[in-house]
Amino acid sequence: MKISEIINRLDNNELDEKLVYLYGADKKDENIKRYRALLVNALERFNDVEAMIISAPGRSEIGGNHTDHQLGRVLCASVNMDIIAVVIRQDDKCEYYADGFDCPAVYCSDLDVHEDEKFTTASLIRGTLAGFKQNGYNIGGFKVYSHSNVLKGSGISSSAAFEVLIGNVLNHLYNDGKADSVTIAKIGQFAENNYFMKPCGLMDQMACSVGGFVYIDFKDQDKPYVEKIDFDFNQSGYKLCIVDTKGDHTDLSDEYALMPLEMKKVANYFGKDVLSKVSKEEVLNNIAKLRNVVSDRCILRAIHFLNETDRVIDEAKALKNEDMDSFKKLVIASGYSSYMYLQNVYSLKNIEHQQLSVALCISEQLLANHGAYRVHGGGLAGTIQAFVPNEMLDIYKENMENIFGSGSCFVFNIRPVGGYRVI
Repeated sequence: MKISEIINRLDNNELDEKLVYLYGADKKDENIKRYRALLVNALERFNDVEAMIISAPGRSEIGGNHTDHQLGRVLCASVNMDIIAVVIRQDDKCEYYADGFDCPAVYCSDLDVHEDEKFTTASLIRGTLAGFKQNGYNIGGFKVYSHSNVLKGSGISSSAAFEVLIGNVLNHLYNDGKADSVTIAKIGQFAENNYFMKPCGLMDQMACSVGGFVYIDFKDQDKPYVEKIDFDFNQSGYKLCIVDTKGDHTDLSDEYALMPLEMKKVANYFGKDVLSKVSKEEVLNNIAKLRNVVSDRCILRAIHFLNETDRVIDEAKALKNEDMDSFKKLVIASGYSSYMYLQNVYSLKNIEHQQLSVALCISEQLLANHGAYRVHGGGLAGTIQAFVPNEMLDIYKENMENIFGSGSCFVFNIRPVGGYRVI
């Protein structure tokens, strides 16, 4: 279908059903405008040629705070912020454009790692091409013009959304959609680890690729167990809010690195490399001995992991049973554990500034027993997550933005699907 024909279908409301499916009825009109602007820009850049539209969402960690690096369990979900792209097929050359950004071209004939591409968009495109080829799939060139509203630096995972987008571009242009969502997620992780050169787990890519609520058990690292949870959050009476507290992440890398390192010290005491191979009983029965070998914080962080990875099972069960009351209690328990035992709600380098603590405190005062709240993502600075009843949404958003600034409280629906060919 040519770009002008897609615009006509959009203008004639023929894409409304899909837009409601992806974003919710309350976000339909703004996404009609967004898609139209994208298509007009692509038309000016590429002329009126055959094209398709691909979408890849951001994600939110729902349960399992700092559990994936110990091969534990997580509960995550795709959200209704995404990267959308007009995609055109061509021979060997891969071109990627966005508003104000042109990525250097990548060629399918050169799939070697380029050291000078570290941490660049080109490296992720090249790595995804290589991953598809290594997995026996077809590859080829493309032109892409995209728009993203996936928040950067807020735990929504813009890099994983990008990897899933490129994976779906190759899947639908050259493989008739035969690569499943789990394979696309693994290829995204491969690209980020080996070409972008950033070590990461698989949770982000899996949530963005599979879509909806996703339960993952990483115990078998090569073949993680992945289950999509059948729960229609948009009918639950709640909204998911992410509050950006405007904390500074600068110079926190060493504190983030200590969390897995200290957990692994406890695992090493029992002759294991990660905590998922140690039972809670083993830790609790040996605390006196452990205190002679590791710090108290190592032990507390280990106990956080062991409780949190089991808590994910109960959270998934609550969603399957459509039991929001139990789910909310588990979310709050997760948040308390992160605060008290994992201790990732503020940085010891800047103890006077505790934006996350303030956001959690105010959330507790506002929501009381009606909602739920927890630290979101890595912690120390950045964002919190809250499940807010629809009838309390306006007052919650108003209070958070009064404290942390206009536009600091983002409201999400849970998107039912991951990487997706819109048309």
